[in-house]
Amino acid sequence: MFATKVLRQAAQQAERTPSIRFIGRRIIPASVDHTPHPHPASPTNSLPASFTQRSSHTSFSSYRDHAQQFGPLRKTIKGDAAGVGGISGSELGAILPPKGVFFDRNELPARFRRAPLTAAEIELVETGGAAAFA
Repeated sequence: MFATKVLRQAAQQAERTPSIRFIGRRIIPASVDHTPHPHPASPTNSLPASFTQRSSHTSFSSYRDHAQQFGPLRKTIKGDAAGVGGISGSELGAILPPKGVFFDRNELPARFRRAPLTAAEIELVETGGAAAFA
């Protein structure tokens, strides 16, 4: 049943030539220079100072202590009154929106609120619109 399909696919593969042509043989270089170099389009044609100096960090934890951290790893966040979590939400007080900003749609003026659905509209939604043509 699928013999014709298989034969067609085999014929297409036999005629197919790849559109990408590689120049030369594929060889893996014996040695690769991984030392950092400035980008050819660099305006200063030099590396940043952090690349030229050797790092003073002997371990990842010492690097992490000096790196700029955000979130739970940040060591400057403490449980005192100045840090995150030092004061409970009830002690911070109410959050009031600025003038002209509303947190809920029901706080908007009446002209901007949703219009209530009528019984006829509810019937149309429930019947998928079929009740409009009956």
